[in-house]
Amino acid sequence: MPASVSGRRPDDAATAQVEDEVAAHIAAFGEPEVVEVLLPDTSAVLRGKWIPGHSIRKIWKDGVPIPLSIFGLDVWGCEVEATEIHLETGDKDGLCWPVPGTLRPVPWAPRPTAQVLITMHEPDGSARGAPWKLDPRQQLAAIVDRFTARGLAPCVAFELEFYLLKPGQDPGAPPEPVFPVSGQARQNMYSMSDLDAFAPLLHDMRAACALQGLPADTVISEAAPGQFEVNLYHRVDALGAADDALLLRRLIDGVARRHGLRASFMAKPLVDFAGNGMHVHVSLMEAGGGNLFTRADEVGERALRHAAGGLLATMADATLIFVPSYNGYRRLVPGSYAPVSISWGYDNRSVAVRVPNGPPAARRLEHRIAGAEAHPHLVLAAILAGMLEGLEAQIEPPPPLSGNAYEHDAPRLSPSMAEAVARFGASPFIARAFGEDYRRIYAVMKREELAAFSRVILPLEYETYL
Repeated sequence: MPASVSGRRPDDAATAQVEDEVAAHIAAFGEPEVVEVLLPDTSAVLRGKWIPGHSIRKIWKDGVPIPLSIFGLDVWGCEVEATEIHLETGDKDGLCWPVPGTLRPVPWAPRPTAQVLITMHEPDGSARGAPWKLDPRQQLAAIVDRFTARGLAPCVAFELEFYLLKPGQDPGAPPEPVFPVSGQARQNMYSMSDLDAFAPLLHDMRAACALQGLPADTVISEAAPGQFEVNLYHRVDALGAADDALLLRRLIDGVARRHGLRASFMAKPLVDFAGNGMHVHVSLMEAGGGNLFTRADEVGERALRHAAGGLLATMADATLIFVPSYNGYRRLVPGSYAPVSISWGYDNRSVAVRVPNGPPAARRLEHRIAGAEAHPHLVLAAILAGMLEGLEAQIEPPPPLSGNAYEHDAPRLSPSMAEAVARFGASPFIARAFGEDYRRIYAVMKREELAAFSRVILPLEYETYL
């Protein structure tokens, strides 16, 4: 049993942290009635507890017990017995500790509420326990540590696309987007009138981001009716950047509900319109503060190529992390601005890995494969592990593509979830990056998720064959 469960307190630094963070929050917003502790599971579904506001300090002092097996739940919240981490282990509790800096107010809640992100530790006899290897945040932390050992710090920004939908539809019914002004479904890329039509909601969303300290940047009306994109600023804190992306999704959903709408990050909710992507921008900062990709004497360009080469070499193995849902593979179609090939290029939005234009100090790689529903921590972990693979093995990429990548004869991404599961489950790269246990458990969970979809008869089948 960890010491904090048996009554002993964590170290003095942790106690000082609770006093600083909680005291600052209460001074700014008052004592909340409820504190929501948020633990993202393997599918990035937020799980956790409501804790009375008067007990807020106990979260930092004692931790929050939650079963270790929460990371063996499927996307529906059911136990996947084949993971063998549930009753087979006694279904023991882990101990969750707050992520520093994530105690924030919840402005869309009906009563004074705070939220804090937590991360899982495994009891090992110490006060706080050892990082639990099945927690995606701990997986990302381990890969970031490998960069730290090389004197590098990833600088990361996420871009998230989402749809605004009408609420109250029957489960399983096709979604109905909210069309601005004209009421007609049409493409209207980067439309200012669409932003104006949803200005009250979007302004409330930006205000909530400011209140929660989420570094929201640009808001864009995207390619489809009722579709928008929010960009987050770069952070030289990979874990913090992934935390922000996860919490931004919750914020958008909460603000949309206050406006009587639904927000959806489903990868491909509408057959005839663009899907929702999660683009990730990464540069690598050196100990002196400079961007490795901008170093002179060809060092920077060579590092950029090798990082891109590593991403391409590991892309097929990691596709299941970038596209974790059965629906997500519907998004990867030619001409959709979602990539279909294992490719890279300079200022080219039809490739999987893009080098955007911009000032030299901002030289970076943009990874464009992930669907908006994917787990930010796992996506970033797979990206960084691929880049590290390229840097360590000095992997040279194929020539960058120019023009329409959909028309080039480049290797294709996995076209189906079945192929992605098979590739992931047999990948030596995934075993090196995440560990053999994680590879097995994640593959088992996704294999059973895929089997659930294969057991469903589609309405089109009845219409055609009955």
